[in-house]
Amino acid sequence: MKVSEQIIYLAKLRGVPAKEADRRLKEWLEKFNVPEYYNKKVEELSKGNQQKIQFIAAVVHDPSILVLDEAFSGLDPVNVELLKAAVKELRDQGKTILFSTHRMEHVEELCRNITILHRSNVVLQGNIRDIKKRFPRERVIVRLEDDRPIDGLERIGGVRSVAKTEAGYEVRIDRIDAAQAILEHARGQGDVVRFELLEPTLNEIFIRSVGEEIE
Repeated sequence: MKVSEQIIYLAKLRGVPAKEADRRLKEWLEKFNVPEYYNKKVEELSKGNQQKIQFIAAVVHDPSILVLDEAFSGLDPVNVELLKAAVKELRDQGKTILFSTHRMEHVEELCRNITILHRSNVVLQGNIRDIKKRFPRERVIVRLEDDRPIDGLERIGGVRSVAKTEAGYEVRIDRIDAAQAILEHARGQGDVVRFELLEPTLNEIFIRSVGEEIE
């Protein structure tokens, strides 16, 4: 079947008139930058573009609840961004979206409430912001003007490790008051152009919650 035939048929099953389904399909194809796929056969499309069509099939009837299971799997970065933009748009319209993924960076970007599962058991559940507040901030990024070196960071009380990165020095700390000591120490050696006490990522929270050895 052609893409248009398939999508319009599926929309009609959900009570959408053919003319309206056709309009919605064309609108979605424009959003995904593939209007030329209207008359293409599904089997002629690449896996990534077939995935776009599957997404359109799921939303063309304007559902109030949308279930997405590893929706970005196998997509190149350009198509991932297109699909993420579409998901954000639906989210901001008030749709309820159940999103399942192993990619924590996608969760942080798209989701407001999460459930972390390990071997089918709930490990953490709730609002992302509230969950992050329950875990300590253990990373500091500090950088001087012109990327000048900062000596002696590892000798500051509460500092666990120091690594030089493209962003500056990444310092792991054991206690929160060490962050202020790092800032004062850096200021004594030059002009600080970046200082940031980072909140834990969901990757770090996941590993801490379920342990290093996971399936």
